[in-house]
Amino acid sequence: MAACVDKWHPTHAGRLSRPIYRYLPDCTTTTTDRAMPAAAASPASNARAGSGDEVWDEVRAGAQADADSEPILRKFYGDLVLSRPSLESALAAHLSAKLCVPGALPQDALRDLLAGALSAHPEAGRAARADLLAARDRDPACGRMVHCFLYYKGFLALQAHRAAHALWSDGRAAAALLLQSRASEVFGVDIHPGARIGCGILFDHATGVVIGETAVVGNDVSILHGVTLGGTGKESGDRHPKVGDGVLIGAGASVLGNVRIGNGAKIGAGAVVLRDVPEGTTAVGNPAKAIGKKARRPEEQPGVTMDQGWSDYVI
Repeated sequence: MAACVDKWHPTHAGRLSRPIYRYLPDCTTTTTDRAMPAAAASPASNARAGSGDEVWDEVRAGAQADADSEPILRKFYGDLVLSRPSLESALAAHLSAKLCVPGALPQDALRDLLAGALSAHPEAGRAARADLLAARDRDPACGRMVHCFLYYKGFLALQAHRAAHALWSDGRAAAALLLQSRASEVFGVDIHPGARIGCGILFDHATGVVIGETAVVGNDVSILHGVTLGGTGKESGDRHPKVGDGVLIGAGASVLGNVRIGNGAKIGAGAVVLRDVPEGTTAVGNPAKAIGKKARRPEEQPGVTMDQGWSDYVI
C-alpha cells in the first residue's frame, strides 16, 4: 500500500483527531484471539476500561452503547466487537464470517489467514484505523464508528483488500486472489490485490468500485460509488492510474490508463479522465477537461471536505 507517515495528532477534550494528511494513531497491533485478563473478562467492562488504542476504544464504546439500548444486538456486538482483544482480531473474525463459503472455505481457516496477514503487516491495522476516522469525520450518515466497522461495505472491502495486498506482497498470489474474488462477490467492490492504497480512505457507498493491479491511491482520498481506476486496453506493465493525496473522485467517474491525478484534485461525477489532472485542479466531463484550479490547505483538500461543488472555480 502507499506509504503512510505514522503520527498521532492529539486534540482537545479527548476527541480523536481528524485524519488529515496522514496523521495516524500509533497503536500496538495484535491479531491473536488471546484470553482476556480476568479483570476484563466481561464485554461491558472491557468496552469501558480503555485499551490505550483510542480508535478501538471508540469502536467498543459505540458497540456497548448500542448493545445497552437494543438488547437484540447484545450477542451480535459481543461476538464481533466486545469480546475481541483488538481491532485486528475483530476484523479477521468479521471478514471471515462475511467471506467464508460453507463446505468449501471454512470460516476458521479464513479467519486464521486474515489474522496472519494482518499480524505480518501491522501497517494494515494502522491504515484501518485511519479509514475508520475518515468515515466518522467525512460521512454525515456515520453516527458511530462501530457502524462503519460492522456495516459499511466500502470499509470492509477495503480491509479485505489490505489483507489481500499483504498476502500478494508476500508472494502468496493464490490466497490474495481468493480474497479479492470473495470480496468482489460479497461487497460489490473489485480491487486487485496488487493495487497500492494509502491511509484515511473513504469508499462512500462503494458499490461498483473497480481498481486495477498497478493503480496507486494516496492518503486522505475519498471515492464514491461506481468509480473505475482502470486500464485502456490489453497492454501489460504499469497501466493504471496514480491518484495523489487528498483527491475526491465523484460517483461514476472513470480514470483510465497510467495517468496521474495530482494532490488535492477533484474529479466530477461521471467524468472520463484520459489525461493527467494537475494538482488542485477540478476536472469534469467526457472526456474530462479542467475547469479551474485552487490552492488549498491540507484540511481543505476535497478528499477530506467531500465538497463536490465547483462554483468557486473559474474556467
